[in-house]
Amino acid sequence: MKIDVLTLFPGMFAGPLDESIVQRARENGILQLGIHNLRVYTHDQRQTVDDRPFGGGPGMLLKPEPLFEALEALTDVSSHVIFMTPSGRQFNQAIARELVSQEHLVLVCGSYEGFDQRVLDVWADDELSIGDYVLTNGALPAMVIVDVVTRLLPGALGKDESSEEESFSSNRLEYPQYTRPATFRGMEVPEILLSGHHAHIAQWRAEQSKLKTAAVRPDLLETEVQKAGSRKN
Repeated sequence: MKIDVLTLFPGMFAGPLDESIVQRARENGILQLGIHNLRVYTHDQRQTVDDRPFGGGPGMLLKPEPLFEALEALTDVSSHVIFMTPSGRQFNQAIARELVSQEHLVLVCGSYEGFDQRVLDVWADDELSIGDYVLTNGALPAMVIVDVVTRLLPGALGKDESSEEESFSSNRLEYPQYTRPATFRGMEVPEILLSGHHAHIAQWRAEQSKLKTAAVRPDLLETEVQKAGSRKN
C-alpha cells in the first residue's frame, strides 16, 4: 500500500513512524509512506498557507491554492483522499478495514481553523476524526490512521491472525491474558489457562471478553445487537 501525508509539520512524523511495526512494513516493502510539507506548494517568500475567513470570525483558514497544487501533484485515479477534520466520521477498526482495501491513501492534516470549504468539496473522498476532543493539528490523527491501517496489511504483523483476536476486531474487547510465571507475588493465573483444554479455554476467553466489554464499553455490545437485528430483517 502507498500512503502520502500532507502536513504543515512533517517533523512530527519522525520517530513514531520510524519504529516498530510501521518501520518494518516500510523496510519490507509492504508500506510505501511519504510525508509532504504543504509549504512546498506555495509561491510567495513567506510560504503563506492561511488567510482570514470571509465573514469574520476567529483564527485562520488553510488557503485553497497550495492544497489544490499539492493534491494535483500527489494524486492519481487510484488515490483515496482523506481529510483530518473534527467533523469527520469517528475512526474505528471497521473504517480501518475499509481503508486497507485502497491502493493509495492521501491523508491531509488540518491546521488552524480548518480548510477552505472548496478544497473539501472538490477533493474529499472522506473526512475522519479520532475522537471528540481538540488537537493542535491533524498530524496525530494521521499517525494513528497510518499505524492502524498498517497493522492490517498482509504480512505486516508476521502472523496475520495476530490482528484477528485483538480488541475491536469484533465488537468486543480482548480477553485478559497472562504469561509466566504462573504465580507472581501471590497472584495466580486462572487455572483454566493451565489445563491444556483448548475448547474450554476458548469458551472462557469468549466469556471474559463479553464481561470486560459489558463493564467498560457496553456501547459495543449494543452495536452488536443492532447488527444482529438488521441481519434478521
